[in-house]
Amino acid sequence: MAVPISQMWTVATYVLRQRWSGRKRYPLVLMLEPLFRCNLACAGCGKIQYPAHILKKQLTPEECFRAAEECGAPMVSIPGGEPLLHPHIGEIVEGLVARKKYIYLCTNALLLKEKLHLFKPSKYLSFSVHMDGQREHHDFSVCLEGGYDKAIEGIREAVSKGFRVTTNTTLFDGADPNSVRAFFDEMMQVGVESMMVAPGYTYDKAPDQKHFLGRARSRRLFRAILANRKKSWRFNASPMYMEFLMGKRDFTCTPWGMPTYNIFGWQKPCYLLQDGYADSFAELMEATEWAHYGTESGNPKCANCMVHSGYEASGVNFTFGSLKGLWATAKATMTLYPDRGALDLLNQPVKPVHAKNPLVKIDVPQTSLEETRV
Repeated sequence: MAVPISQMWTVATYVLRQRWSGRKRYPLVLMLEPLFRCNLACAGCGKIQYPAHILKKQLTPEECFRAAEECGAPMVSIPGGEPLLHPHIGEIVEGLVARKKYIYLCTNALLLKEKLHLFKPSKYLSFSVHMDGQREHHDFSVCLEGGYDKAIEGIREAVSKGFRVTTNTTLFDGADPNSVRAFFDEMMQVGVESMMVAPGYTYDKAPDQKHFLGRARSRRLFRAILANRKKSWRFNASPMYMEFLMGKRDFTCTPWGMPTYNIFGWQKPCYLLQDGYADSFAELMEATEWAHYGTESGNPKCANCMVHSGYEASGVNFTFGSLKGLWATAKATMTLYPDRGALDLLNQPVKPVHAKNPLVKIDVPQTSLEETRV
């Protein structure tokens, strides 16, 4: 099963309570960024472009707990940066588990093996390991040779010690659907609980702007990858979001579904866009001009976005919005999406993106990188 029954039940009852109370906007997952610094410099990242004095800052455990209580979402995703660099990450996770929040600690897993002693296996904790495909493609994406092997080593260690482990894969233009499908097989063999996959968001700050996918190319790619799927593949995403990626459904963005809290406060309007900050969660929800965001808003920054943080909540809302949504979700859960046309897409040759474009690395002086590591 992709996620524990207890987690599915907690999320389902939470969403139904929000809808029965008539609440139109409510959070599903708190995106809690305790720091921005990282031990990688990925070319498609827009999160670590801050000066050293900002990269040194971090949230305290108390600030993390206060944000979780203020938001009230049943799930907490802890991205970054690299959360395992936070000196109090064990205390943060322990406190959130005590509050019965389902946690996805997002990590590149380079430090996972040596940091496992800070955590205890729990149904409330899952390590969400950033894996961008098979060995060659992953190492290219994260700009680190050997990154794949190091991450796999961390995954195996965590699984062997009873931890929940999922993967989080971001795809860019030039991704080979056959390679991605082979990667899914690899992850299932390693023993991960489930996988999440999404197209990359076009961060303005990312040094590599050539490889971001537009909507049409995203749908074509995900149709090739997700149709004719194997029964053994388990995904950590709403079936409706998966159909959205394949072009079978069209949802509007739900930017308030996964609000972000970081060292600057509550980020407007979402995890991906940075249009100011609010001092409280209530202010974020009440003062943000939500109509200015999403595909239908005309905002160019939202034009090509199909990312999980904007549309997973849309899929969940559709599921619980009507009996039709519940039936569609139940049907999608059992469907392998046979598609002869998608098989034709798999047979088309794909030239690796790194064969036609040079790797664009983030230009960060080595001394600055060392200063941000604590």
